[in-house]
Amino acid sequence: MSTELAGRLALVTGAGRGIGRAVAAALVDQGARVLATDVDPAGIETLAADRVTVRALDVTDAVAVESAVDEAERTLGPLDIVVNVAGVLRPGHVVDLTDEEWAATFAVNTDGVFHVSRAAARRMAERGHGSIVTVASNAAGVPRTGMAAYAASKAAAVMFTRCLGLELAASGVRCNTVSPGSTLTDMQRALWTADDDEAAARRVIEGDPAAYRTGIPLGRIADPSDIADAVVFLVSDRARHITMHDLYVDGGATLRA
Repeated sequence: MSTELAGRLALVTGAGRGIGRAVAAALVDQGARVLATDVDPAGIETLAADRVTVRALDVTDAVAVESAVDEAERTLGPLDIVVNVAGVLRPGHVVDLTDEEWAATFAVNTDGVFHVSRAAARRMAERGHGSIVTVASNAAGVPRTGMAAYAASKAAAVMFTRCLGLELAASGVRCNTVSPGSTLTDMQRALWTADDDEAAARRVIEGDPAAYRTGIPLGRIADPSDIADAVVFLVSDRARHITMHDLYVDGGATLRA
């Protein structure tokens, strides 16, 4: 275990599984204390440990978010780090998307980022330090078929975080985004149609011309820990002069278009 983040308190949303869980674990490995939150209490129960506090939290509920951040600061201490990971994917072509699917996607992926970041920013700015990282997606920068709601919501979250970073820069609070590509999570597997995971993964790596999608030049799908490592770097003092940055972690899949 490293002590790079020793003494710091981090709030992680969507910590019950996948990237969020990996981020929480990586922060703990670097010495931080973590408040791990998720809308599903069962997903975070096993995370509870000496330096991990768990709490159910629906990021779409602004009142609940404000209450959770207030309670955390009163009982655990001032937040130094916030990582917005909570996200949902409702795949479907635009002509088939329902109003409910569109609204639900933005409620978590965009409104949730706003609610959590705003609550933390108010407090961080007064103290003159802090780091906020939003986990977005490379789909925010490159069009994807069947993913318009997801891509649009993530693009909004990226620009929101950049604007927030600009507003908070003078106070010493840094705001950045990490944009993963295909990553081995439940969300990724839900998109696979092949029965064989190995065959499905190979199709992602090779690309799909029919869907106007390039493959992954590095020849592998990311592990959640790859994304977590990028987050840890951005919240650390090694990134002290980095803000409003969007770090793609996608093996080159977007050709950085």
